[in-house]
Amino acid sequence: MEEQLTNLSQSPLLLVGLSAALAILLTLFVGWLIRRQASDGGEGMRAQLGRLSEQQAQIQGALGQMAAGTQSGHGEIQKTLNQRLDDMSKKLGDSLEQSREKTGESLKTLAERLALIDRAQKNIEALSQEVNGLQALLSNKQARGAFGEIQMQDLVKTYLPPSAYGFQETLSNHTRVDCLIHLPAPNDDIAVDSKFPLENWRAMNEAPDAEAKKIAGKLFTAAVSKHVRDIAEKYLPADNIAKPAIMFLPSEAIYMDLHTKYPDIIDKSFRAGVAIVAPTTFMATLHTMRAVMKDAQMREQAHVIQREVEVLLDDINRLDERVKKLDTHFEQSKRDIGQILISTNKIKSRSEKIGDLQLDDGADEAAEKIAEN
Repeated sequence: MEEQLTNLSQSPLLLVGLSAALAILLTLFVGWLIRRQASDGGEGMRAQLGRLSEQQAQIQGALGQMAAGTQSGHGEIQKTLNQRLDDMSKKLGDSLEQSREKTGESLKTLAERLALIDRAQKNIEALSQEVNGLQALLSNKQARGAFGEIQMQDLVKTYLPPSAYGFQETLSNHTRVDCLIHLPAPNDDIAVDSKFPLENWRAMNEAPDAEAKKIAGKLFTAAVSKHVRDIAEKYLPADNIAKPAIMFLPSEAIYMDLHTKYPDIIDKSFRAGVAIVAPTTFMATLHTMRAVMKDAQMREQAHVIQREVEVLLDDINRLDERVKKLDTHFEQSKRDIGQILISTNKIKSRSEKIGDLQLDDGADEAAEKIAEN
């Protein structure tokens, strides 16, 4: 019943309709009672009408209270609804503002990352161009030789003095060598070759299967062996050329493959009088050569060093004599200072005795005693 009244209070139009229906029903009921009580007498009808009037008044009062409650409840509902709508609007506005800020930050971060990606893409494109250029350089035999020669020349220029090497010099057998390192006598010069068989090594590493890799490996070892023989035959027979000649590889990867997979090639090259080096080992070799050159320069300058040592010894002897003279003067000064101290002590003692004199009748005797002392 309470739920029904609550529903009625939330629908004013329905309540008005029900009130009208109740009034009509009450009127019909009163008419029916009048007709029924007409035969029963006037008193019973009047009593019945009185009760009906009281009931009607109660019903009207209840309906009035219900209408007032309905209006009050409607106002409260409207107020609550407006409050909730305001709260919802505020929350929605705050949520939209936060979403806008987060979206702005996300877009800013996205823009920064896109900028980084764009720079990285440019770097990758530049690197790709450099790699393509290097690949084109290494695929060209003449350009590849120039690349290896330039790298070898840079290392030599870095670690040796200009007077210790020469590029593209002609040997006594009319053979031109990429680099000739001049070691001090009695050592002979060292010939350096900067070419390398890259095609076979690339074919070996790019082989699609084990069989193709095996065939390419045989071709690679054959090419390296032939290049070692060519170096030994071209450079070593010339005059004043020492063993071993140097075969420079501008690739650490090729050098590593030779040492790990084909150590027999390294052994054969040493027996042939050719040392295979990569940039790292070539730097160590150049350091050793530079130490040899410095040692030779020291030997050449030995007489100069000896003369300077003799002059230094003369200076030391002269300094020793002067120190001894200074020591003699110091001892004499020390003795003189001792004599001076003796005199000052005597003077001090006499002064104290004079201060202790009593000027009385025996003053003359005291003076004589002082004079005697």
